Amino acid sequence: MSGQNTIITGAASGLGWAMTQVLLSRGDSVLMIDRDQSLLEQRQRESNDPKLHIGVTDLSTSDGIQAAIELIHTTFKKVDVLINNAGITHRSLAANTRPEVFRQVMAVDWQAPVELATALLPKLRASRGSIVNIGSMAGWMPVLGRAAYCSAKSALGQFFEVLRAEERDQGVHVLMVYPAFVNTNIEHNALGGDGGRAQPARSTVGGVSEAAPLAKQIIRALEGRKPRLFPHR
Repeated sequence: MSGQNTIITGAASGLGWAMTQVLLSRGDSVLMIDRDQSLLEQRQRESNDPKLHIGVTDLSTSDGIQAAIELIHTTFKKVDVLINNAGITHRSLAANTRPEVFRQVMAVDWQAPVELATALLPKLRASRGSIVNIGSMAGWMPVLGRAAYCSAKSALGQFFEVLRAEERDQGVHVLMVYPAFVNTNIEHNALGGDGGRAQPARSTVGGVSEAAPLAKQIIRALEGRKPRLFPHR
């Protein structure tokens, strides 16, 4: 499984960066996609690995998603793994949330993974490659104040559970990861109901895990071509 061409979205920090480090250590060429240019450039300097590539784009817009697709095709002729890790959440009651917040959460957490995966299907079929999606237990467990996030993660799971069955005969592997709460920047950047930074404190159910151990679990599940990973009891 080493030496593959892998794309990771939302890769500059948290779980994305943790997975990038694991993949580089096994010899993969990795394209990190994120909207934070300065942090991407910092990671590239820290790594000093010629197999690490970076691309800056905002996956909350149609133009940003298309730019990511073009960047991937330019960087890699062959694609082995797509990891849809980029995500955004909100902390606001549904009745107090503007429609544009719902649209932004759905764009990053559902629309972008779907468009990236379907655009790369020809290359993934050719390589008998893998799509990894970072879902959430929130996809089926209602979390108050997270109506859009729960909806997006539910839609993500359903789409890729279907896609797995549809693409099985084409050799494409789909891994759905369903974690609970993880200590990453997604909470620090959570949107409020007005689209600004969320003010209410974060609420959790159960413990909060760290990104590095989860990253290793995900890559092991990827290597084993597992269909699903439930990392937290």
